[in-house]
Amino acid sequence: MEGKRVVLCASRKLEEMSTLIKKQGGIPLVRPAQGTVFAREEELEEDLRALIETEIDWIVFTTGIGTEAIFSAAEKFGLKEALVGRIQGAKVAIRGYKTLSVLKKIGITPHVYSDDGTTKGLIDALKEFEFNGKSVVIQLYGDTAPALKQFFGQRGAKYSELLPYRHIAPERKILEQLYNEITSGKVDAVCFTATMQVRFLFDFAKEYKDVASLQRAFCDHVVAVAVGKVTAEALYEEGVQRVIAPQLERMGAMIIELSNFYKKKLKEGYNV
Repeated sequence: MEGKRVVLCASRKLEEMSTLIKKQGGIPLVRPAQGTVFAREEELEEDLRALIETEIDWIVFTTGIGTEAIFSAAEKFGLKEALVGRIQGAKVAIRGYKTLSVLKKIGITPHVYSDDGTTKGLIDALKEFEFNGKSVVIQLYGDTAPALKQFFGQRGAKYSELLPYRHIAPERKILEQLYNEITSGKVDAVCFTATMQVRFLFDFAKEYKDVASLQRAFCDHVVAVAVGKVTAEALYEEGVQRVIAPQLERMGAMIIELSNFYKKKLKEGYNV
């Protein structure tokens, strides 16, 4: 990684990761693309009451932290028992072991489970079911899950979203700087630790710049690095074909994986 300029899009553990990059010979650049997260407690109370009063066929839980926030809010507003009753009257689909763990504590067993933690795995598991005209509620946390919503839309489902948090994009100047650095070749690698970092960057490019130039940059000279499968999946969905991700989904492992990638390319005679 000697002399490589490595961007960190995270908003936490920056000092730790920067130190690790320097130890590998790289140059860390901090470009926080996470945005700001706010709880939607008052709005969520209204959403939960509406959910409890509505007949639903399916409810999809996509993240452990988002699921936990929903039931925590339901308990605060005295709605937990009614919410659990409504969910038990529907079919439940979930993504990932963290989500499964939260629901197990509440006594809810899913009908469909994507154990690899990816949206693709969840969609594959749902393909055997009929959704035309069915009412589907999708719990989202940060990722807008475009592939999941597209799947239900194409299958004729009437879907709505349940959002425990509001996500505010980072300042435009940060995204513009990052976009320019990537497309002009001023950085060598970009490390993404959450799907929202991916979505914010690509949404910015689609609205204000040229997204094809961003995709080409990641294909040609900039290495996209993901902390794990779900973040990698978001990059693939945005048209990034080469993504480096560690088996152990940890930030430190992500930096080591990137370092090993460069070492391998160097041995093969490539200067990436």
